[in-house]
Amino acid sequence: MRPDDQTIQKTFLHVGCGPARKEQAGSGFRGEEWQELRLDIDPSVQPDIVGTMTDMSAVADASVDAVYSSHNIEHLYPHEVPLALAEFRRVLKDDGFVVLTCPDLQSVAALVAEDKLTEPAYVSPAGPIAPLDILYGLRSAMAAGNLYMAHRCGFTMRVLMGTLQAAGFKSVAGQTASPCF
Repeated sequence: MRPDDQTIQKTFLHVGCGPARKEQAGSGFRGEEWQELRLDIDPSVQPDIVGTMTDMSAVADASVDAVYSSHNIEHLYPHEVPLALAEFRRVLKDDGFVVLTCPDLQSVAALVAEDKLTEPAYVSPAGPIAPLDILYGLRSAMAAGNLYMAHRCGFTMRVLMGTLQAAGFKSVAGQTASPCF
């Protein structure tokens, strides 16, 4: 094999992975060049590392090329968000990046203003999701005892971008889909 034919292996830290594997992560991480390292607070989902977003001490400084966190940051209390973002920055290599997704409260608030708090906003693999679930956490999961699913904070795009900048990320970009919950 010629050196230019070799796939360069990069590592992404899948924060709050739940039962998801690389195949369910963001499409940019599904290629062979990416190796997944799974971190979750819940040992029952069998992550590589049991830990929290606010204490990822089991992950070495500057050891990952990317952090992928889908629908996790809203589970933190507001005062914990800067701690988690500092941990994301700490584990990233100098040229690393973060892909972070979370509900857009501006879109959710529009449904609440239309008095649709308990009506399905969309249907997920877990079933219908109402604005109430987006605001406070998936009711069915919490009723079954999974209180890790409680939501404790939230963001609009402007607030999220400002939060990332305040956390010291040099460059931030955001995207919303319409409707984006």
